Amino acid sequence: MRVLTHCLSFGKPRSLIGLWLGLSGLLAAIALLSLLYGAGDVGPARAWQALQNLGDAASYDSEAHFVIAELRAPRLWIGLVVGAALGIAGALLQAVTRNPLAEPGLLGVSAGAAFAVTLAILWGADTATLRVSVAQLGALGGCLCVLAAARLQGIGSDPIRLILAGAILSGLLHSLSSLILLYDQHTADEIRFWVVGSLAGRQLDDLVPLFPTLGVAALLTILLARPLAALALGEHVAIGLGHHPRVVRLLVIVVVALLVGGATAAAGPIAFVGLVVPFAARALAGPDIRRTLWLCLPLGPIVVVSADIVSRLVVPPSELPLGVLTALIGAPVLIGVVRGRRLPTL
Repeated sequence: MRVLTHCLSFGKPRSLIGLWLGLSGLLAAIALLSLLYGAGDVGPARAWQALQNLGDAASYDSEAHFVIAELRAPRLWIGLVVGAALGIAGALLQAVTRNPLAEPGLLGVSAGAAFAVTLAILWGADTATLRVSVAQLGALGGCLCVLAAARLQGIGSDPIRLILAGAILSGLLHSLSSLILLYDQHTADEIRFWVVGSLAGRQLDDLVPLFPTLGVAALLTILLARPLAALALGEHVAIGLGHHPRVVRLLVIVVVALLVGGATAAAGPIAFVGLVVPFAARALAGPDIRRTLWLCLPLGPIVVVSADIVSRLVVPPSELPLGVLTALIGAPVLIGVVRGRRLPTL
């Protein structure tokens, strides 16, 4: 506990704790709505009654309980995990590149993970554990491309050019995924999921392979929070405080690969979550990466689960892919930031 407090220490704890508790309460309300609303025949009133009568055999509604337990609850849990992972990954990636526009989906990290899984499916990988590992390796390749681009003269110093470089990488990988889709029609439906992310049809079994690597990522994030806060003051200051910037950057890249790869393996590529969530967290708590990470924990699931609820309701009885809806939410934020030149200090 002392190590956790030391690594994630922050100023004005009461205000941050109040924000965190308020956002957690909002997340609990959104989670309940996720169980109540859907695109099928089980409406909110029927779902609420089913939740109230869980232990009452006389009032048991088998269809409503099946929809809640087997369809809505798994996608809620996956949305919680994916939202937190993408939100924290976005905050870490922005901190290590010192670019407030850096986002796993925009810079090709999610596309790298999705393309790697597409290849694995084409070659017959049919286990969830193997897909998670492949997705994390693909995300690591995308992260290394981002880090290399950030170090190039004229690109890393310009947020817009870095985004354009990431867009080129994402477009290339998506094009290759589309070619593979045309090449093998037998796996086209499964591969299509890895082009646009979604929580539909996901099961709790898809989460189990993520826990070991996400646990490692969580531990590394705790240990890296304080060095990243020092690195934000400049490399010389960080070195003077006993930190090693190159080691910190390398470990952050590994953490981002684990988080984004795991999230992509569970829900496919979901863009803009890693941009919107850290941006909102900094607006609420300031530029300190330690405070940002704390708020990304509830904010990430809030964005993903809320978008998932809307995706079920806008075109009933069908559903919009979650990745499409998050793009509709995040694109105006990106445009507003770029046009207004209101890039928050990292």
